[in-house]
Amino acid sequence: MQPGSPPAVAPFLRTAAAYAWRLLVVGAFVYGLFALLGRFHEIGVAVFLGLVVTALLRPVANLVARGLPRPFAVALTLLGGIALVLGVLTLVGEAVAGERTTLVREFRDGVGRIERWLEQPPFRLDQHALSDVQSRIGQFLADHRSTLVSEAVSGAHHAVAVLTTLALALFSSVFFIHAGDRQWAWFREQLPVSVRGRVDLGGRAAWRTFTGYTHGIVLVAATNAVLVGIALWLLGVPLAVPLALLEFAAAFVPLIGSPIALAVASVVALASQGPFVALVVIALIVVIGQIEGHLLHPLVMSWAVRLHPLVVAVSVVAGSIAAGIVGAVVAVPLVSVVWSVHTALRGARAAERAPESAP
Repeated sequence: MQPGSPPAVAPFLRTAAAYAWRLLVVGAFVYGLFALLGRFHEIGVAVFLGLVVTALLRPVANLVARGLPRPFAVALTLLGGIALVLGVLTLVGEAVAGERTTLVREFRDGVGRIERWLEQPPFRLDQHALSDVQSRIGQFLADHRSTLVSEAVSGAHHAVAVLTTLALALFSSVFFIHAGDRQWAWFREQLPVSVRGRVDLGGRAAWRTFTGYTHGIVLVAATNAVLVGIALWLLGVPLAVPLALLEFAAAFVPLIGSPIALAVASVVALASQGPFVALVVIALIVVIGQIEGHLLHPLVMSWAVRLHPLVVAVSVVAGSIAAGIVGAVVAVPLVSVVWSVHTALRGARAAERAPESAP
């Protein structure tokens, strides 16, 4: 070593430093991206919902457009979808209103049965404990009435934000369904010529995976909801239709959504029909989970989403930590799309290198 020359650095440290600063740059970019999405999360959620609606209704609009002009086909398809959703919500409201009187009586009797059950072995709960809890809840509501009113006003503000997000999602879906392919072509033409091919390949792989996931998860959720609704109706559990709709919505959170919805159903069964029916509903949680995990997901979604269950679980938990229930819903399709793009680009690079390595 010459005098005054810098000390030699081990190759391992050079490699580690090279990767470290690149990881720092990527981490800063990801952090900035999530900070931006967090600042404008309503727009991100609206665009995501618009893509979901597009994935579901674009095939229908294409079919209707064979006999009608494209704008009329898009309008008819969206109006039909809105009518279907409003019809389901009306059915749920009518079911709840029709069973209201019976529900009040059954739940009052059910709470009494639960109290007597908890007073018996092995729990031996003090008979005044539950009544004391009820009085404490009433006192808490009376003491925090002003806070609850302010929360209700804040809830109204959130309701306005939700309606705005839904309106933007519907507005976006109109243009996505009508001319999504032209919008993608325009975006691709704005990029440098050297990257257009790879971007187009990755974008088409991403849309194919997202569409497959959306169709698959809707089919799985609908199947779960039908099975749960029939089972609860046969068991005589009240609110079978609303609980089936809850199961449909919860199924969009893989692995954990369906058990949570069925746990709510088991509580309703316990209060209205007693411990035996509640145990049957708990057994239903296991059966539905087995059907979903070993039959529906492999048959319906394996061609679109090829993720290990551990990856799905970690994605759901990470998404819920980052963005709550919205993050839990978005996490799995996002990871699936990223993986499909990586797979498509890797396959394209391998195909490009194959002729060069051939003798």
